[in-house]
Amino acid sequence: MGSIYKRGAVFWIQYYRNGKPYRETAKTKKENEAKRFLKIREGEIANGKIPGIHFDKVRFNDLTDDFLADYRINEKKSLAKAERSVKQLKTFFDNYRVPEITTPIIQKYIEKRLEDGKENATVNRELSALKRILNLGARQTPPKVDRVPYIPMLKENNVRKGFFEHSDFIALREALPEYLKGFVTFAYKSGWRVSEIENLKWSQCDLENCIVRLESGETKNNEARTVYLDEELKAVFLKEKERRKELARKLDKISNYVFLNADGTEKIGDFRKSWASACTTAKIGKKLVHDFRRTAVRNMVRAGIPERVAMQISGHKTRSVFERYNIVSETDLKIASQKQEAYLQTQISTKPLTVEVFPTESNKQSVAK
Repeated sequence: MGSIYKRGAVFWIQYYRNGKPYRETAKTKKENEAKRFLKIREGEIANGKIPGIHFDKVRFNDLTDDFLADYRINEKKSLAKAERSVKQLKTFFDNYRVPEITTPIIQKYIEKRLEDGKENATVNRELSALKRILNLGARQTPPKVDRVPYIPMLKENNVRKGFFEHSDFIALREALPEYLKGFVTFAYKSGWRVSEIENLKWSQCDLENCIVRLESGETKNNEARTVYLDEELKAVFLKEKERRKELARKLDKISNYVFLNADGTEKIGDFRKSWASACTTAKIGKKLVHDFRRTAVRNMVRAGIPERVAMQISGHKTRSVFERYNIVSETDLKIASQKQEAYLQTQISTKPLTVEVFPTESNKQSVAK
């Protein structure tokens, strides 16, 4: 049984859980309010819950360490992004206790981030991290969070729009330095992520069978992936192999990466300056390397490759993400318009169907009338 008592003018309560006494202030000078608060705590214990005093002591910073530890233990590739989100969340929630993080407080955080000029997508990634932080706290034994508040998400326009027409790609490739041409050709046709191509090694290539393979754990979604090389890509890899042989004669040590930097000493690194210069020379506007990924998906689908196969080649795990990449270009819309026009022309040239009615007694009577 619990009890209430006074410390000075303020009432305190005492109660037991599993034989362990708990004492906390009722934060009131009124006896009835103190009794009501004691019943709340006893009700929590009767329902098997940990007393609220336990959660009142937990601060937001106590939860973020567990969140980042979860990323490290599970070797998640997005650890760097998680650390950035935590750093930003701490600037606002640093001194908050867990029960104080409510939906209205979260909405204030959203308003502040939008006032700072941040995009909805950026804010949503931070809110997703916040939700994960609180959920992990609630799953601890014993839990550090008694309830996870409703976290509103912002509407975002995440449909990808950038892609290459084939003529744009040819113009860009011609304007790039020689060491990047094979790299961008493989990116354009495979739809692989830039980091996956940069880290591709010869041990993952079987040129005799025209196969390039990423093993499980080497991809973002941790699923193995295989690409069969067509004639152009096979020529690209053979050329890179010849370049490697030439470099072996000049250098003491040769890298095992397929696509090497300009000096041939290491894998391709930052090439943003060369890329920007080539875009200007090719007169194609500002393009992103990631546009190759979107373009490859679109081209595979337009070529009649089953979508499931295209997803396996490009490495898209979920249908929703794949759909954002499978975008429609102005050329697609023009072709659709031409096909519709051709169809309607066939309808105009078709004569109406006439049905011959054979004379019967009823028809004769109808004509006579």
